[in-house]
Amino acid sequence: MTSKSSISDIAGAWLVHILTASGALFGLLALQASARGAFVIALGWMAVTIAIDGVDGALARWRRVSVHLPYFDGALLDNMVDFFTYVLVPAYFLLYAPVLTEAWRLPVAAAIIFSSAYQFSQTEAKTADHAFTGFPSYWNIAVCYLFLLEWPPVVNAAVLLLCAGAVFIPVRYLYPSRTPHYRAINILLGLLWAAAVLGALAVYPKGHHPLILLSMLYLIYYFAFSLWLTFRRKSATEKEAS
Repeated sequence: MTSKSSISDIAGAWLVHILTASGALFGLLALQASARGAFVIALGWMAVTIAIDGVDGALARWRRVSVHLPYFDGALLDNMVDFFTYVLVPAYFLLYAPVLTEAWRLPVAAAIIFSSAYQFSQTEAKTADHAFTGFPSYWNIAVCYLFLLEWPPVVNAAVLLLCAGAVFIPVRYLYPSRTPHYRAINILLGLLWAAAVLGALAVYPKGHHPLILLSMLYLIYYFAFSLWLTFRRKSATEKEAS
């Protein structure tokens, strides 16, 4: 806390941290819903955690929380909550949801947890120019798609294991709210994508397929943009070396 921090500054900083921590509470509600077989509700709670994660960083920078509460590590709190909500909650969801066969549930969940532990621990997990290195542990989004698409369990297992493997491949992935290139467009497309996915959840189990398939256009864009970021950086590095 600095000598210039007012009570409102300090209170605002704490409220941002409380918002971040609340993601763990909603993640807990997702666990509870998963255990009782309320899978759409579980995915809804996961969506809440994504929404919180999407705004708390911007709020933290706006309220200058590191200035007003320098003794509190908001980045560490954010990482702990993210690992719980993006990794452990979706892995637990897979233990109950009709996405995988029973024999594959624990092995795939274990692959998700161990690969994500590596991803979260990389010093370059988030690059200086605001991109992710390797598949950025979007497991909550992955399980949502596989649940709604209703693909065969063997296909679902293959998709999840491929994503786990992609953690170790140094592709630079778009960080929608922070990557500076075409940021406004990326945020707008991300919001439209979120609306389509939430709409699909709202109408499930009837009439959700058109919306979820429409939302996959954004996934194609996301991966194409990520490849562009990767090759753009590689080209820049080669020019610097020469």
